[in-house]
Amino acid sequence: MTEKPADTEKLLEIRWHGRGGQGAVTAAKILAQAAFLEGYRGVTAAPAFGAERRGAPVSASTRISSKPIMVISPVENPNVVVVLDRTLLKHNSTTSGLTQGGWLVVNSGQNPKELEINGSFNVATADATRICQELGLSVAGLTIPNTAILGALVRATGIVSSESVEKVLKEKFHGEALNTNISAVAKTHEITRINKQFY
Repeated sequence: MTEKPADTEKLLEIRWHGRGGQGAVTAAKILAQAAFLEGYRGVTAAPAFGAERRGAPVSASTRISSKPIMVISPVENPNVVVVLDRTLLKHNSTTSGLTQGGWLVVNSGQNPKELEINGSFNVATADATRICQELGLSVAGLTIPNTAILGALVRATGIVSSESVEKVLKEKFHGEALNTNISAVAKTHEITRINKQFY
């Protein structure tokens, strides 16, 4: 594990929006673990709500800092919002509070401009669902795009590296499941489309 340089003391807040069964909470945890491996001393990940039924909107959060984190309140002004189901974009609460120059990362086959979302933040899209369907990442007929969308997050933001995400996946999966999830991250990283206009 490497130490982060002193200029990374800013608290980074990521909010995840998905539906029950898509793995938003797991993705939040994987990102936190990857950040810890990269030397961030403060990392937290938590669901914003309790257990929800499959298909119902859910959210989760990840906080990352080079210093210990004492904040436990819900994320209100995220630097990054990750959306696992683009139909959730119809709710204003999904992008609420997203900071100027931040990132909106959406699981969508559309390019960022086609989403027609107004705000002073950058947008990245990747069809993580298609990648997962091609690789067979589903449970009981439900596609689970959570690991795949991490590839888009890494590509757009650079918060952590693909290598660190892969290390965490190696702790969680084995055999063919590991290879499939690593492929999902790599393939989604490759197809991510970015519209960066704000700093």
